[in-house]
Amino acid sequence: MIESARIAVVVPAFNEARWIAETVATMPSFVDHVIVVDDASSDTTSAIARATASERVEVIRHADNRGVGAAIITGYRRSRALGTDVVAVMAGDGQMDPVDLPSVLRPILAGEADYVKGNRLLHPGVYRTMPPQRLAGTAALAWLTRHAAGLPSLGDSQCGYTAISRAAIDALDLGAIWPRYGYPNDLLGALARERLRVREVMVRPVYRGEASGLRARHLITIGYLIGRVAYRRLVAPQRPAVVD
Repeated sequence: MIESARIAVVVPAFNEARWIAETVATMPSFVDHVIVVDDASSDTTSAIARATASERVEVIRHADNRGVGAAIITGYRRSRALGTDVVAVMAGDGQMDPVDLPSVLRPILAGEADYVKGNRLLHPGVYRTMPPQRLAGTAALAWLTRHAAGLPSLGDSQCGYTAISRAAIDALDLGAIWPRYGYPNDLLGALARERLRVREVMVRPVYRGEASGLRARHLITIGYLIGRVAYRRLVAPQRPAVVD
């Protein structure tokens, strides 16, 4: 709990047996609920998460693989049932530094934003840490998404280190959010249409030499979603959300 606000962290995980224990164990003490959503992993992700569980940790397992977006939505729904005020997302692969969590939460706690995204490109060490192909792809997708959604300052559309307020969750049609690759772009479009305030904060990029999961088919899907975001904005224009 921070400033009397109940905090939940959703941990979407798919075949993260290598990192899930560390992710759960390093969760800051002020987090009231840790909701691990295992998206039908074929390894021991759920078993390891349950073995490291404390009173604040809950493991939910999807019977079928639904996608990372769907796992996050499951976590959002569970967090609302628990009565939390702010919900962050930290992936089960350990690529989100828990030291950054207070910075991600702070704009919402201060009433300055409804949704906060981490921006890895603001970090001074990004050019040494992020693989060049990811750096280029991240910048390109952010350019496309900010123009499609009408978020003129958006710098890192694909970063999964986020936080959202209870009111923003209630304002969104969670069942309509894209469930798989591309969910961040679709969600940003939904936030903008609802005129919710979006803000970015610097977070540290963490990579451990793993291969990128992004494939050509994913780029096609993301391109389609960005186009859909732009179309919906043009058909039903709204005052865009604000990115600081």
